[in-house]
Amino acid sequence: MTRREMERKLPLRVFTPDKWGIQALERPLSLLNDHAHLEKKAAQNALDLLPCWPDPEAPTRWVRILSSVARDEVQHLAVVIKMLERRGSAMTKAHRSTYARALRKLVRMGRGPLEVCDRLMVSSLIEARSCERFEILSRVASDAELTKLYRSLWASEHGHYQVFLELAAKTVPPQEFNLRWAYMLDEEAEIIQQPTTAVGMHSWVL
Repeated sequence: MTRREMERKLPLRVFTPDKWGIQALERPLSLLNDHAHLEKKAAQNALDLLPCWPDPEAPTRWVRILSSVARDEVQHLAVVIKMLERRGSAMTKAHRSTYARALRKLVRMGRGPLEVCDRLMVSSLIEARSCERFEILSRVASDAELTKLYRSLWASEHGHYQVFLELAAKTVPPQEFNLRWAYMLDEEAEIIQQPTTAVGMHSWVL
């Protein structure tokens, strides 16, 4: 897949320069550790959303979809952890993502369907941004194992981005959904470009 093809498949307002991937790969263990924590949080997020289906959505389908996403993320986590171990490292206990934390502040907490809609949109944005970053890393990495890893994750993460967005569309009327999604995309474009010195899947160019 070329960069242009990737950009056509994602709704992001701003795209990351390849320089980010080159910089991130200068510290591959830090990048892999951050990646492992993101996969863990993604699995937990999908499980947390399991009981949030809107009426009259069929709970069976909702639960099946989100449990499948959680299973995928746990499998990805296992792959990244094994890669860390092979390289003489391990997943750390502590982790924080300023990007994810800033996105979560957009959620309209305590607002019923509006909160669920926002949580699903935030999940979709994180998956879409991860897709973009995986594509960059798969092209600029000189390490064959890392190239294979990031290339293999593209399709799964792209599917997750679409699934979360499709579920969000079931929570509110179409016009409200479209307006909110446009707002979220604009906000994400601002958040992702915030400067940080940390190495991570959702950091920006130093």
